[in-house]
Amino acid sequence: MHYSIVKDVIQLLEEFEGENKMNSYPSDVDGFKAWLCEKESHAVKNDSNEPYWEGKENGRSPESVISTSLVHLNRYAKSYSKSAISDSDFATQEDFIYLINLKAFGEMTKMELIKKNVHEKSVGMLIINRLIKLGWIEQADSETDKRTKIIHITSSGNISLEHQMQKIRMATHIVAGDLNHSEKMELIRILGKLEKFHHPIFSRNIESRNLIDVVSQEYLFLKN
Repeated sequence: MHYSIVKDVIQLLEEFEGENKMNSYPSDVDGFKAWLCEKESHAVKNDSNEPYWEGKENGRSPESVISTSLVHLNRYAKSYSKSAISDSDFATQEDFIYLINLKAFGEMTKMELIKKNVHEKSVGMLIINRLIKLGWIEQADSETDKRTKIIHITSSGNISLEHQMQKIRMATHIVAGDLNHSEKMELIRILGKLEKFHHPIFSRNIESRNLIDVVSQEYLFLKN
């Protein structure tokens, strides 16, 4: 028996478990094989296939580029959203996103809506209260729990949303830029994987001062 091989396999299994805490792959042999196959396919790619990024030659990491690009893309998206609502009573892009969620998914509790938009409670409540004041959403006591408020979009909210939808749709098309269909599908897959990783962490409401320490200790691949 080549015990060194056994040790290598055990180490790979540890890496798999560390990277798969969000269950991106099934937690079985098939999932391990799929993860290993993808890992190896990335490893065999030549460095020449890697994109160039500013500062690469000076050691700037791909993680730094990803983080910076996501921040920049969020700012670009906000600028287009701001333009889409410039001639309306919408104050921010969050206003129409909250309405779109209520229109698409139906009535829900305030906290369900806030969590769906990945906001802190205080921020979400400000948006909801603003929409209530505008008459675009209404709230009522839950039939199952009188302590809970259920909110829904009003006819006025639907009308206001519909008046802006053409510009809002145009803004979303612009954000996607000149990506072709296959690039959009690949980007959706990658962003979905990132979302699947981050959302459960966000939902735990870890204190800001402890967040990085907690996450870095729990995920093995972050230590490599």
